Amino acid sequence: MNGIEYLARILKDEGVEWIACFPSHPLIEAAAKEGIRPIAFRHERGAVMAADGFSRVSGPNTFGVVMMQSQAGAENSVGGLAQANADNIPILVLPGGNAIDRLHISPNFSAVKTWETVVKSAEFVTKPEATGTVLRRAFHKLRTGRPGPVAVELPVDIMSQPIPEEAMNYTSPGVIRSMPSASDIKDVVAKLVSAKNPLLWAGQGVMRADATAELQEFAELLDIPVFTTMPGKSAFNETHPLSVGAGCGTTTSHARQWIEECDVLFAIGASLTSSSYAQKIPDGKFVIHSVVNAEEINSDTPVSIGLAGDAKLTLAALIDEAKAVVGEGGRTTGVRERVAAARAEWEATWLPYLTNDDAPLSPYRVIHEMNQNLDHDNSSVTHDAGAPRDMIVPFYTATTPHSYIGWGKTTHLGFSIPLMIGAKMAMPDRFCVNMMGDGAFGMSGLDIETSARAGIPITTVLLNNGIMATYPGGFPTAQEQFGVSHMQGDYAAIAMGMGAEGLRVETPAEMGPAIKKAQQLNSDGKTVLIDVKTRNEDSRSPDRFA
Repeated sequence: MNGIEYLARILKDEGVEWIACFPSHPLIEAAAKEGIRPIAFRHERGAVMAADGFSRVSGPNTFGVVMMQSQAGAENSVGGLAQANADNIPILVLPGGNAIDRLHISPNFSAVKTWETVVKSAEFVTKPEATGTVLRRAFHKLRTGRPGPVAVELPVDIMSQPIPEEAMNYTSPGVIRSMPSASDIKDVVAKLVSAKNPLLWAGQGVMRADATAELQEFAELLDIPVFTTMPGKSAFNETHPLSVGAGCGTTTSHARQWIEECDVLFAIGASLTSSSYAQKIPDGKFVIHSVVNAEEINSDTPVSIGLAGDAKLTLAALIDEAKAVVGEGGRTTGVRERVAAARAEWEATWLPYLTNDDAPLSPYRVIHEMNQNLDHDNSSVTHDAGAPRDMIVPFYTATTPHSYIGWGKTTHLGFSIPLMIGAKMAMPDRFCVNMMGDGAFGMSGLDIETSARAGIPITTVLLNNGIMATYPGGFPTAQEQFGVSHMQGDYAAIAMGMGAEGLRVETPAEMGPAIKKAQQLNSDGKTVLIDVKTRNEDSRSPDRFA
């Protein structure tokens, strides 16, 4: 057994069932012989993003795996790795590598030397008998500390050599979880109980730790409203009376109200890294920050109490302390009525946008029809970068974990198609749908063919307005004289040319039936693209361009 064959055996023993790949890699054949399904994408970046999507919606000990060839394959992967690394998504990345004696000869590309800023860690196998040891370190890093991509570069000459039987020494590393001290837990509960207007700020780390039930119980015990970040959207049921919604650069007006007016903000499972795609925390707040990676505490946001540890263990300890302080039945503060009133006012303001009957469609009408026609508990929805993200994050209602998949510390156009393919692999019984613009389609549209060919049916709702809608001021001279940012395409026809089903929507009355038809076609195993003629819509909630 050589190094590649042993690596495939390790992956099988770790429970890996499929691997994203493109275009060539010796591990493709070795994995297939172990019963691991290779799925070929149309670009390395898409393959990385599908592995990312699988990890995002899987349990805390399940990871996407991706492999690509050396040189150009590894070079093409950087964008997908940057997205996963920025959002703290653990994936195992297995690039091919040049022979060891070629590593330092220009212009040969080395992933280990080049990927430093886009992965959590990277190393290459230096001798065949080290294969098991290197993979043990890789899986330990995937399971421990800050989540992120972990790369193992596979030099072709090393991995093709036989491994002595005594060197087949791989042992699967366990999960190491930590929690804050008892005194810190007491301090947090005491501060939240004494606060006049507290707010819980939940990130995707809550879902990664499988702690959504604990988050809800803690919020209910202390009667505290919950805001979720864009990556954390769906960590808390947005139909719950304590939900103030989710936010990226845009959010609900009542979320912004609580962020502005709260005196104590308790963030859990969120990095609190400043970003153009995240809500701002005003200066002067008493901030409590609970996150698995202690290095993120006080990194970008001043913190008064820091709690390093697993979100599930931390919330369980906070629940016990809260019950000891306020009683098993919790407390009532009247905040639910305040949230309901603020939500009703916001919804009334935006109802004309959501129910607009004009054609071409407003993107808000598209979102409204998705809200009206999807089974939220059994669907999984995501945005793409730009205007689709800014519009849908505040308005689509997330109910169960991963009923919405938010992302975007760095925002790569086209992420939503491969992301949804990976998510569908993890949640095959869900209706998986992404909403994207025509600009984003140009970055990953060919992976509609991957979805159709591989029998992984997803639905893409494409907002076809012929312009890059994220930039309302745009480039007026360049647009008028040279057509910059204008684009064209019959995207339904393109989808049909790639083996998928293409549906066209030109009026609001057609949108709901198209969504229903897409659900039926997906259940029949067919991939769908809904080409929706929309208009440019600059309004945002609250207006991020004000």
